[in-house]
Amino acid sequence: MRLERTLLKVLPHDPRCKLCNAPFRGVGGLLMRLTGRRPWAKNPNICTICERFARKYRGGAEIEVTLLFADVRGSTSVAETMSPLEFSALMNRFYGAATRVLIHTDAVIDKLVGDEVIGLYLPFVKEGPARRAIEAAQELLGATGHADAVGPWLPVGIGVHTGVAFVGIVGSAETVTDFTALGDAVNVTARLASNAAGGEILVSEAALAAAGISGDGLERRRLELKGRHEPIGVRVLRATDRIEVPTVAR
Repeated sequence: MRLERTLLKVLPHDPRCKLCNAPFRGVGGLLMRLTGRRPWAKNPNICTICERFARKYRGGAEIEVTLLFADVRGSTSVAETMSPLEFSALMNRFYGAATRVLIHTDAVIDKLVGDEVIGLYLPFVKEGPARRAIEAAQELLGATGHADAVGPWLPVGIGVHTGVAFVGIVGSAETVTDFTALGDAVNVTARLASNAAGGEILVSEAALAAAGISGDGLERRRLELKGRHEPIGVRVLRATDRIEVPTVAR
């Protein structure tokens, strides 16, 4: 894999697969398409060959990951006021906005399901997974109108948390397989999102620490999460809040 990364890096030009360095554009991208390497639909930052390799040798590893869960608040009430077709159009607008933000910030899109979007920020994210997830959360609130004077076109609450999770391919040869994350960190992030009001991002202290952000000046809460014995400390962030982030050498 290391030799392959080195060889593919020689081909022009960026953007590239974050795992194998295969180029996606230009002459190099054309050569890669002839070999079946294209951006993966779930995350255009990873190529289809790397995704297929992961499925063939299914499994994964316990790694530190930052997760972002974004929930539409009051979706049942919203759906009640619309026809199914109108509600579908509204949710597709939300999915589109979320997808653009997550891809832009180097997330792997785990799921678009019901009224929720889930993004995974893995260790290969250059600017730092936690930092990018927090930036994405604010971008998503902005994209759904939470920074506008007229208010949001869809109320969204977001949870961001960093912790160790199993990340990889789950399922078996006889069932549907999927690339996802499992474990306590995932459950915590889901609970944070469900506790966030519209326009709020609940960022765990662990995610802030991983991003190198102090959280000074942000509202502090200590939450008792359903199903967990230990409470978790969070800071409340909104679309227009300014936070100091560490400078990353490029």
